[in-house]
Amino acid sequence: MNPSEKPYRGRLAPSPTGYLHLGHARTFWTAQTRAQSAGGRLILRSEDHDRARCRPEFVQAMLEDLRWFGFAWTEGPDCGGPYGPYEQSARMNLYRAALEQLRATGFIYPCTCSRKDILAAIQAPHAGDDEEPLYPGTCRHRPIPAGPNLKAVWRFRVPAGRLISFRDVHAGPREYVAGRDFGDFVVWRQDDVPAYQLACVVDDAAMGITEVVRGADLLTSTARQILLYEALGHTPPQFYHDDLMLDETGQRLAKRHAALSLRTLRQTDHMPVEYHQLWTGC
Repeated sequence: MNPSEKPYRGRLAPSPTGYLHLGHARTFWTAQTRAQSAGGRLILRSEDHDRARCRPEFVQAMLEDLRWFGFAWTEGPDCGGPYGPYEQSARMNLYRAALEQLRATGFIYPCTCSRKDILAAIQAPHAGDDEEPLYPGTCRHRPIPAGPNLKAVWRFRVPAGRLISFRDVHAGPREYVAGRDFGDFVVWRQDDVPAYQLACVVDDAAMGITEVVRGADLLTSTARQILLYEALGHTPPQFYHDDLMLDETGQRLAKRHAALSLRTLRQTDHMPVEYHQLWTGC
């Protein structure tokens, strides 16, 4: 069944590694508006699987700031739901099962290259949406090292030269060539946690998400994730890549922009309705 034929299920998927900012809120507002317009459900998922960077105070601030700004979700870590748990840190068994499936079917391989090794091996470093350099495939055909203390990441073996195309609801038709626009990408990190690409696909598929709304900086990630959906036997959802909010220098907002965090706006008596009206054209 096409995702558009199913009851609409959208999601907010913040990572509590810092305070949320206006750029997050802008994209999340689009997600909430689209869910409401479709008469669907909006799910909150805490992408906290990176325990080294996520902190309890950011988790609490995330919930408080989202509510203050006017967000309301129907499933999430604070209210439960049929697809829980809604914290990625509690879903590691699902990610490990997906990793094993990919390993057993030959879609991934261990890589012992450091970032320095990769940059030294390529003439034109490629910095995409997630700043992952275009991997030259050094470990693709190496024998798998033995031993329980293997220090390696696991990479997805992209089909070089394959055209990945999709129609983004907002950005329109998009095309990417595997091996040119992105290389063999990391699905499992050396510190034994899943990479964003794998955790995102596993959760969106398991939670029945029909449309993913996120920033335009993740368009290339969608091409990667379509390959993961196929390898794991799932149908990809629809995608809506929203325009990014930029600072005065033309750079996209990030968590380093503390002055534009929702927490700071709350403390300086800003009113969310100002942004609601701006973004909805009212």
